Amino acid sequence: MRSLVLVLTLAALGGCMKVSDMGKGVRYHMSDAGLLDHSDTRRTLSIRLQPDSFIFIGQGAFVPPGKGPVPQHNAVAEEAFKSFVEYFPMVRRAEAPLGLEEAIAQARSFGADYVLYTRFARTDDRIGNGDEWYDEQAVDRLGWDSGVVQMMLIETSTRYLIDTVRIKSRGGLLTFHDQTPRDLLAAPMREYARSLLGMSR
Repeated sequence: MRSLVLVLTLAALGGCMKVSDMGKGVRYHMSDAGLLDHSDTRRTLSIRLQPDSFIFIGQGAFVPPGKGPVPQHNAVAEEAFKSFVEYFPMVRRAEAPLGLEEAIAQARSFGADYVLYTRFARTDDRIGNGDEWYDEQAVDRLGWDSGVVQMMLIETSTRYLIDTVRIKSRGGLLTFHDQTPRDLLAAPMREYARSLLGMSR
């Protein structure tokens, strides 16, 4: 009798929900519970850009406070570029960290419509493999990584601030091995790029 009820319940759920939707729901709840990577993106405005917008991506030279090794000098800009180039065919990235004024000047020289100016505001690179344990050997440093990224989207010609973004991310219990705060950026960056085109998740 129990098996019949279970089969009927699964059949009813299957008829109401697509498998992909069920997968997204399970992933969301596992992320929220701390088993998988989790990120929270906060934006000031919900604007949309044209698909043919030319975006120049730069990163400030600010060194984020936090624990563990400092992230690579241009990590946020590089991860943003990897995500944005999937959705915006006209994207260019600065080769090295630079100030905001320099970023705007470079964007103008390339003819870019917008500047996406990024930086790590905070990082915590916890011990997640044998090499990191060998370097630090501190039990209180075991755990999953976390970080906060801040971004500004600026219209190049007018210097008008189009949007500000704060991405707070942390690793999960099942995914923290060999991770760094940089590794947590791909998913929220891709989500932000999609949102600028008005695409749902």
